[in-house]
Amino acid sequence: MKTFKLENEPKIESGFTIPEHYFDDFSKKVLSQLPEEKSKVVPLFQRRKNLFFAVAAVVIIALLLPIYNQFSTTSEELDTTTLENHLTYQTDINPYELISELEETDINKIHPTTTLKEETVEDVLTTNPDLERLISE
Repeated sequence: MKTFKLENEPKIESGFTIPEHYFDDFSKKVLSQLPEEKSKVVPLFQRRKNLFFAVAAVVIIALLLPIYNQFSTTSEELDTTTLENHLTYQTDINPYELISELEETDINKIHPTTTLKEETVEDVLTTNPDLERLISE
């Protein structure tokens, strides 16, 4: 084989040559060849408007429900039979605790408005066999 030396051999020139100032005007040429039609930009809010309104409505309703419940609940007083049944079946409540919870208006309501005749009292005492219980009360 022959010895090959790069420095001594004649070099082959490439067939492609770049004209002068080619890259200076290249971007202008490419942009002039593109169509000038601009694409339509649709914002995200317009495209999904119904979805946003539905989510906003759900959030507003979720925030207003506790406020509505707070103002709509009315304090209904218990009827007397329910209250008496509750107090009857609660054995851990003693009379002193009940007395301590009474207010002046409650005490005034307790006082009897009618007076009992002695005959009525005697009739009740004679007909009832549990006399000790009646006297202690």
